[in-house]
Order: sequence, then C-alpha cells, then structure tokens
Amino acid sequence: MVAPFEQPVNGKKMPRSVLFMCGMNSIRSPMAEALAKTVMPAGTYVASAGVRPGERDPFVDVVLEEIGLTVGRHQPHTLDELEDDYFDLIVTLAPEAHHAALELTRSMAIDVVYWPTPDPTVATGTREQIVSAYREVRNHLAALIKHRLLGQMPEKMA
Repeated sequence: MVAPFEQPVNGKKMPRSVLFMCGMNSIRSPMAEALAKTVMPAGTYVASAGVRPGERDPFVDVVLEEIGLTVGRHQPHTLDELEDDYFDLIVTLAPEAHHAALELTRSMAIDVVYWPTPDPTVATGTREQIVSAYREVRNHLAALIKHRLLGQMPEKMA
C-alpha cells in the first residue's frame, strides 16, 4: 500500500517536503507554512524562509487567529538559517524569491513553482482595510494549497 503522502496529485507524487519562500519570511511564506501544516498529510515536512532578513508582522497573527491557526514562535529567517536544506518542492510567493530559488536549485532535481501572491503591506486605509488585505492573502494561499498541493477543486468550482 502507498503511504498517504505519496498519493499522486494531478499525476505527480505528493511532495514529502515543501519550502515556501518570499522576500523576508514575515507574511506570505509563514502564513503559507501555517496553512499547509494543517492540511498536508502526516509526515510531510513544511518550512518557510525569506531571501533577506525581516521582522515578524502582527497582522499575520491577527488573520491566522481568526481561523484558529498561529505561526507560534516563528521568527523570520533566511535560506541560510534553515535547519534542513533538501526539499521536494519549493513554492515561491514573490518574484525575488523565485529568482533566488531558481539560482539555488539550478543543479538540483527540485521542483520550483511560482505562485504570484500580493504583498498586503501595500494596503492603506483603516485598520480594518489593512486587515482585509491580509485576509485576502490568507484566503488566496489557502485556496492554492488545497488546489495545487492537494488536488482539491477550488470551492467556487466544486
């Protein structure tokens, strides 16, 4: 019998390890890591990193707490600070992260995919308008993870 994390998704094997990368590992990649950890099969290693150092963003905690998740004690870190450096799949969420991942993996057999994801820090207005931008990113990432990693139909299409 095939282990659950090896079941094919869209004709490919389910990755055993996934790295989410963005610019500073402050918003998009830690959010994706937290979301993926809740839905990926047991035994799947999920991590996140940034291209350059960043600071923790409190709005990430706000929008994850709304759905019962947390990034815990996560502190932004770079690729150089990762404990494990082998992944089956690297998902990049920002152009600079995609370029860095391609450069890093050019001589390795690692899949790199780019999921263009808006940067919510560009949102302006009231606190609620800013939080809404973060919610949109959270929901965008959750849909991509379910559809592209788990092979589930998007809710609008299901």
